[in-house]
Amino acid sequence: MEKALIEGVELYLAQPDDVPMVWVGQQELLSQVLASWMVVGDDDLPLCPRLVGKPGVGKTTLAYHAGRMLKKPVYLFQATMDTRPEDLIVTPVIAEGGKIHYMASPVVTAMIKGGVAVIDEGNRMSEKSWASLAPLMDNRRYVESIVAGIKIKAHPDFRLCTTMNDDASTFELPEYIHSRLQPQIFIDFPERDEELLILKANLPFADNEILKYVVNFLQTAHDREERYSVRDGINIARYALKRLVESGARLTLEQRNERIVNYMKEAAAMILDPHAARYFSASLAGKDDEASD
Repeated sequence: MEKALIEGVELYLAQPDDVPMVWVGQQELLSQVLASWMVVGDDDLPLCPRLVGKPGVGKTTLAYHAGRMLKKPVYLFQATMDTRPEDLIVTPVIAEGGKIHYMASPVVTAMIKGGVAVIDEGNRMSEKSWASLAPLMDNRRYVESIVAGIKIKAHPDFRLCTTMNDDASTFELPEYIHSRLQPQIFIDFPERDEELLILKANLPFADNEILKYVVNFLQTAHDREERYSVRDGINIARYALKRLVESGARLTLEQRNERIVNYMKEAAAMILDPHAARYFSASLAGKDDEASD
């Protein structure tokens, strides 16, 4: 495990995340994130963008992909309502022989290594946790660990952003934190063509007919202002395909198509809710009136 010495205290660093996340959606959103992180002069500082949108629209994927575009290590931190300030900075653990090891969080590791820290679902955290990061998000660019008794300064190449769902949050962000998490970049449901590209990227083993069924379902749901996301569509297709393979039946092309449609309806009802299957029926049959019954 890699270590770093900060003010005489040895910190054990976290590992960067290496996950298959590729942003396939709007390139304009990617440009907005990269622009936020840009430094245009000696006295300039990078911004800390806030990516906002419904669950499953790709906020974390966008942030991760942007970090990799800069060829930086990316560290993901999953925020919860139980996240404590020490979880965000340095946590002491008892090691072999009763010694105390100080473990740097993914955020602090990114600060030290000059990487990108992505705080996922940041509106789940309390003000007390956010307050511990306040100096990091202004021109001070440091955090203090009360546990380890040290001040940790951010590497000039360090970048930070947070993702937030636009549903009811667990905690309301205080104004002094809200003003530091700027700009706000809103990610909406993708258009039909973009949604198809995203599905193809995540379901390379599915044929085009299946992907089009899922896109039709999602677009119908978007038109009715449902919160069903492309992530839901991916899970529906995956489950339906698994059901088809698990059945092991020898089917004609017509029988296979009929079976996969039934499995998709089943998957929509199980993964989302019974009402969701109606949107699948409507999208396949091209009858919007069925979805409004």
